[in-house]
Amino acid sequence: MTIAVDFDGTIVTHEYPKIGEELPFATDTLKELIKDQHQLILWTVREGELLDEAVNWCKERGVEFYAINRDYPEEEKEKNNHFSRKLKVDLWIDDRNIGGLPDWGTIYRMVKEGLTWRDIIRERSHSIADTCPPKPKHWWQRMF
Repeated sequence: MTIAVDFDGTIVTHEYPKIGEELPFATDTLKELIKDQHQLILWTVREGELLDEAVNWCKERGVEFYAINRDYPEEEKEKNNHFSRKLKVDLWIDDRNIGGLPDWGTIYRMVKEGLTWRDIIRERSHSIADTCPPKPKHWWQRMF
């Protein structure tokens, strides 16, 4: 899969223009996704020096992206008559998702096992229901 990944609020806590603290297991998960042969694109509002800082921060932690703010590494706006700011990816990992950003362990499971957010919610609601004691019956239901 080709996966677009945001930086601020997704890989690190949101402290733009500074680089925040790494979110737990973010870079470990990204390295696993790369190892699993997924192409990761860093898709961020950062540009110029701020972008270079983010890219270097990731490289220092062993995460090298397939492309940065573009569909493929050699893409140039002037040489691509079909250029679009919208990436052509299979999946977006971004803290601005509806419902927010799942933890990185859940993200990895979703990609690895092909699960949807609905699958995860359903799975969690079943496990909660399994651990809850049965609801007590009303006095009138106990009579029958």
